[in-house]
Amino acid sequence: MTLIVRSESPTPARSTVWLEGRLDANTFTDLDEALSDITPMVDNGGTLVLDLSQLDYISSAGLRSLAQLRKKMNDRGGRTLLLNPQPQVKKVFDIVKAVPVKEVFASINELDQYLDHIQRTVTGQH
Repeated sequence: MTLIVRSESPTPARSTVWLEGRLDANTFTDLDEALSDITPMVDNGGTLVLDLSQLDYISSAGLRSLAQLRKKMNDRGGRTLLLNPQPQVKKVFDIVKAVPVKEVFASINELDQYLDHIQRTVTGQH
């Protein structure tokens, strides 16, 4: 099985990447290569959202890719947020505690509420 990586950049402050298939030892380099093209398009301090709704499997190699992405974004003052992980992928995150719970969202609505809250906090509009 392969990994399909799609992306769009509606604004430089926030980009979304969709993953479909398996993220494992055979496909993690596909993600790493795609992200090396995508992450420079996100502004420093921006947000990269990974939609995992079509990701069927993740291995330790995939976790390594996500950890490197999180570090790269953090080094630039940005953040990486995970959206819609399937139950089996979320279980891997829970077991290895590779991703903070506050960075995983069950839906786009939940993610938007979080981003709205963060922006209101920064601007003082509670």
